Amino acid sequence: MARDTRERILEMALALFNAEGEPHITTNRIADELGISPGNLHYHFRTKSDLIRALFDRFESRMLEVLTTPEERHPEIEDIWLFLHLAFELIGDYRFLYRDLTDLCTRHRYLHQRFRAILKLSIGTAEGLIEGLKDQGQIKASEEEQAALVRNIVLVSTFWLAFDQVIETDGQARPERAAWQVMSLVSPYLVGDARTSLERLARAYMD
Repeated sequence: MARDTRERILEMALALFNAEGEPHITTNRIADELGISPGNLHYHFRTKSDLIRALFDRFESRMLEVLTTPEERHPEIEDIWLFLHLAFELIGDYRFLYRDLTDLCTRHRYLHQRFRAILKLSIGTAEGLIEGLKDQGQIKASEEEQAALVRNIVLVSTFWLAFDQVIETDGQARPERAAWQVMSLVSPYLVGDARTSLERLARAYMD
């Protein structure tokens, strides 16, 4: 029963943080929504910071899995498209972290350090994917262009959510829109089969 209560607290906190923003949600509000006493909630999570840390632990575990790319073969454009979808779906699931990123990292130093590590790994993953395409002759870019491309991919991936939710009238996070935005950064450098594959994916996305 204790484990069920803890799980319910985490699920409710995530839903409320995502819907209204973490700064606007108190532990009392979470307890009220669950129909439990504040004391019961604090039995499982002594502070709101403990609750945020538990949610970040889950996000971090899943993100590290997504960012671990297979090494048995070179990536294809379809692989990168799928990878981006998985990453953006996960970001959507924990969107409060990205929407309130600067504020959260300022108030919780452990988040700053751990999120910085995720960004560094993201850069390494992007470098590996782009280098894989380059090794196959499917990308033509100078070292300077490639370095800028990798940095822009991670930059857009990190901050797309805040932009998307402000500019789009539905206010909904759409991973496919974010994936296409990132692929549009790669597109000018693609040659051969990779460009053909991306054009096919683009037509499917637009339909």
